[in-house]
Amino acid sequence: MNKLTHQLAAIAAFVILGVAANLPAQTAPPAPVRVAGGLVQGTAEDGLAVYRGIPFATPPVGDLRWRAPQPAAKWDGVRSATQFGPMPVQGGNGSEDCLYLNVWTPAKSASDHLPVLVWIYGGGFGAGSTSDPNYSGEQLAKKGVVFVSIAYRVGQLGFLAHPELSAGTTNHVSGNYGLLDQLAGLEWVQKNIAAFGGNPHQVTIFGESAGAISVSMLCASPLAKGLFHGAISQSGGSFGPSRPTTLPGENMRPLAAAEQAGVAYARGATIAELRKLTPDKLPPGPGFGLSWPIIDGWVIPGDQYQLYAAGKYNDTPVLIGYNSDEGASFWPPKTPEAYLISVHNRYGQFADDLIKAYPVGTNTVPKTARDLMRDTAFGWQTWSWARLQSRTGKSKVFYYYFDQHAENQAGSWHGMDVSYVFHHLNPNNPQTTKADLAISDAMSTYWVNFAKHGDPNDSDLPAWPAYSDRQPQVMYFSQTPHLGPVPGGDSLKVLDDYFAWRRTPAGAAWAK
Repeated sequence: MNKLTHQLAAIAAFVILGVAANLPAQTAPPAPVRVAGGLVQGTAEDGLAVYRGIPFATPPVGDLRWRAPQPAAKWDGVRSATQFGPMPVQGGNGSEDCLYLNVWTPAKSASDHLPVLVWIYGGGFGAGSTSDPNYSGEQLAKKGVVFVSIAYRVGQLGFLAHPELSAGTTNHVSGNYGLLDQLAGLEWVQKNIAAFGGNPHQVTIFGESAGAISVSMLCASPLAKGLFHGAISQSGGSFGPSRPTTLPGENMRPLAAAEQAGVAYARGATIAELRKLTPDKLPPGPGFGLSWPIIDGWVIPGDQYQLYAAGKYNDTPVLIGYNSDEGASFWPPKTPEAYLISVHNRYGQFADDLIKAYPVGTNTVPKTARDLMRDTAFGWQTWSWARLQSRTGKSKVFYYYFDQHAENQAGSWHGMDVSYVFHHLNPNNPQTTKADLAISDAMSTYWVNFAKHGDPNDSDLPAWPAYSDRQPQVMYFSQTPHLGPVPGGDSLKVLDDYFAWRRTPAGAAWAK
């Protein structure tokens, strides 16, 4: 080798070493983990082991469409768990083969026995997926929990009830397949999470919007007994009475009414014929009527308000709350006249009192009016949950109100809290303030503390007392975490009168 060749070789080696020095360190993937179906191989990501797309049930396709989920089939060898599973069918996209879950774990061994947080996504029971970047669990896992997100069927594939479907089951019910998927995911966690360093005896479920409503329903479902030990509901609750034509806050229908809606949906086709159609060829659903859980007497045994009043629920610690301007996200009336008409149509004899409690402007529909929608769908549900459980249960209730927003906003819109809880705010965004980052750190820490102890408190955060009617204190997340009264407490009492009347024979007859 001549001198020039030596020089070129030295230069090449120097360049290669320099490039290598600027590359991120390659971390070896974690060892495969054995679950019920077989071995799964995840990835190492910033100090965590991450497993995506683990099947927890057999794909609900073909004859399994509109049936309770079945256990996942076993596989040979090592299954790659590096990609999210397909999202459920929604809006012309997704796949019926969608029952997968994901795990982020900081555990160094299976003997760590870390608390487990299980996320249930929202989307009005008609949309949603675990692959949404907002639901990535790395920041919460880094605070010392095993984070799991589970998928479930949505839309008419997740919630269709039909007499023919009911007749084909031993308990003569149908619908609520999406909730049964969630239960199957929680059963999988009980059987398998210890292999990821999680403690199956310290599982907290949490969700937002439809995910939070799911949490509420699971808290009242006898099928969920023992599957979780704490619950967090962000803008949820299902304490309104049922009605044949559902409305926000009164979303539940009894099985018979849901079955008749299923008959109308089928348009004369049999269930066998519908099962042969690809999802894109199925009749379109008429909105949320076929995309919502129902009172079937099995998964959901009855009116949840009455169940809680009688102490018939899964008594675990709960952390529950909602956002200050939820009503801005749900098609508020554009004019004062439209607001007045809608209130009279919706609330009947209670309309005048509610208009006084939630006043409208002369020429505008301000936040005070939008808050009627907020409280009907979220505020009253949360308030009722807190009051009922603090009276009839043994476990603590922690109640919050999220009101962190820019100065030019009237309040915090629906879903705005998710990025704060998941600690996903971008500190380099000029619109992100120091108060935003502080609230995000406080919320994520409170949530993780709750998963660890059934109580959000620690010595580094403002004290958050449990809620009771004698001490109705609420944690406000607004610039700082601080305590305050129940938001709109006097207005909620007027709304409570409406809901109480709706449960009378006269109120039930009026709603038909």
